[in-house]
Amino acid sequence: MFRTNEYYDGNVKSIAYETPEGRATLGVMAKGEYEFGTSTIEEMTVVSGEMKVLLPGETSWKTFGEFETFIVPKDSRFRVRVAGDTAYRCYYR
Repeated sequence: MFRTNEYYDGNVKSIAYETPEGRATLGVMAKGEYEFGTSTIEEMTVVSGEMKVLLPGETSWKTFGEFETFIVPKDSRFRVRVAGDTAYRCYYR
């Protein structure tokens, strides 16, 4: 069954579901800057909009547009900036 998640006073919301490849979420972020932690490897794809991402161990932000993917290592923290409503899909490995 689906499970909903809400973070940052409702500015980030997602729906968790199971795929043949494992657990995943579809979500949206409102304009803002956010920090997240991982407990598994996360493969994130921007579905609409654009994300600026500061990955673990990096000093410069990278921009990801629609249908671009980035990987976040297990047991790490990363930061995201969005200029407007942005949708994403995340697979947990």
